[in-house]
Amino acid sequence: MRNVPPPDPDGTEELARALGERVRDRLGRSLSIREVDAGSCNGCELEIHAVNNPIYDLERFGIRFVASPRHADVLLVTGPVTVNMAEALRRTYEATPAPKWVVAMGDCGRDGGCFAGSYAVVGGVQAVVPVDLHIPGCPPAPKQILAGLLALLDSVSAR
Repeated sequence: MRNVPPPDPDGTEELARALGERVRDRLGRSLSIREVDAGSCNGCELEIHAVNNPIYDLERFGIRFVASPRHADVLLVTGPVTVNMAEALRRTYEATPAPKWVVAMGDCGRDGGCFAGSYAVVGGVQAVVPVDLHIPGCPPAPKQILAGLLALLDSVSAR
């Protein structure tokens, strides 16, 4: 008879559970995230979709993605900011109610990544709006996204 492997050998479940607890402790309610694609290659978006699949299922921990910045606590921005998206990102930031946090996701969100220097790119997210946290990677794995959100909430004082 074979041994059954542990259900979560890499600690993802514990990380997601800690994130859910931190959301309740710090905010006293669900955490709402508005994802903004400022010009990415969609690699980061694939990983964001992965955190919503049944393996991670962030919504069961009180973390949800919303369609409007007016309902968001966090702007999760992917890609280098293109010239055509700079104003849209600025308006999205302004439409998000305080307190709000901005997370630049991926290497492109940090400094433009492999697209830096292009005539079509303004730069990283911080070139347009203030950034509270950067999640490194190209693209960051779902576990890195969870760890990044946990780090963001650790920097937020309790309600």
